[in-house]
Amino acid sequence: MKLSQFRFKLPEELIAPYPHTSKHEIKRADGTVATFNVTRRDECRLMVLHRQSETIELYKKDEKGQPIEGQYLDFRNIIDYFDEGDTFVFNDTKVFPARLYGTKEKTDAKIEVFLLRELNEDMRLWDVLVEPARKIRIGNKLFFDESGTMVAEVIDNTTSRGRTLRFLYDCPHDEFKNELFQLGETPLPHYILEAREKAEVPKGVQPEDAENFQTVFARNEGAVTAPAAGLHFSRELMKLMELHGLESAFITLHCSLSNFHDIEVEDLTKHKMDSERMKIDSEACRIVNKARQEGKHICSVGTSVLKATETAVGTDGMLKEYDGWTNKFIFPKYDFGLSDSMIANFYHPMSTLLMATAAFGGYELVMKAYDMAIEHGFKFGCYGDAMLIVND
Repeated sequence: MKLSQFRFKLPEELIAPYPHTSKHEIKRADGTVATFNVTRRDECRLMVLHRQSETIELYKKDEKGQPIEGQYLDFRNIIDYFDEGDTFVFNDTKVFPARLYGTKEKTDAKIEVFLLRELNEDMRLWDVLVEPARKIRIGNKLFFDESGTMVAEVIDNTTSRGRTLRFLYDCPHDEFKNELFQLGETPLPHYILEAREKAEVPKGVQPEDAENFQTVFARNEGAVTAPAAGLHFSRELMKLMELHGLESAFITLHCSLSNFHDIEVEDLTKHKMDSERMKIDSEACRIVNKARQEGKHICSVGTSVLKATETAVGTDGMLKEYDGWTNKFIFPKYDFGLSDSMIANFYHPMSTLLMATAAFGGYELVMKAYDMAIEHGFKFGCYGDAMLIVND
């Protein structure tokens, strides 16, 4: 397929600057009413796509099964589309505070440093991106706190914006990492920060983002952006799923910035993805393969899970243990080997995330759904609304 086939106009006001919130009222003893907003990650809107019938659901239904105009499905309705024994596959990667701001020695120029991954614990080597890159050369030193104790030296250029930093911090590794992360902030995508600048909402990164930009099941540190589809699951919803008899399997894929890079070729077969670290253990394989053998539904929660499971699925349709890297790029048409349903967010034009979703749901159906999402005011991005694709 061609890059231009994924171009559409996304109104700026549809980019979600914050997660879904609900208004709540409390009546005080004096009779007055206090109104306040509460973040409810599982109350965002849900759109359901049916692959076989090529139909799209937006609304809740009455007792006769008829859609109730104006009453949109919310994410908690996802349980209604699955039965006992059906299995959800989650990405349990954990986002670390990857964005730091430092100053260059002598000039005091402000430099943004985005940590990508640690290369060597003993030598304190990190792969990073710097902005503005033109000011940062090999041999430069960057200072990250007022005391001057957290200092890094540029020892290599890796890409136009990429650098290798060696942190000059003499202490046990755990202490160093803790101090480094204390200086960092939640690595929200720039499109969220830009949306906040243009809307009447608090600007910049907020303290609550440290929780909001993390799934409730995150446990394996290494991601620099959240697996967005997993952000819709609350602890309460996870418990309801368990009571409903739904199974959960957890894999790890450390989400990188790869999905935010501009694609520079029209022919998608020529695009190369960055590699991302992933791991699928024996327990995840046991749960998923049991569901597969019993004919149950397997739902990938997000494109990162889709990428990981398609990397590790065997020709027999069974999930295999895997510990390594993947640079799999999924776009239409693609023959999927494991999941028969998936959860996605609404993604930006010409993004690899949209392409993976279109590969799973069918290009025409997914693009039709995006037209409807814009028409009905669905929210886009990591903090936006959700899409469920089922195989019926």
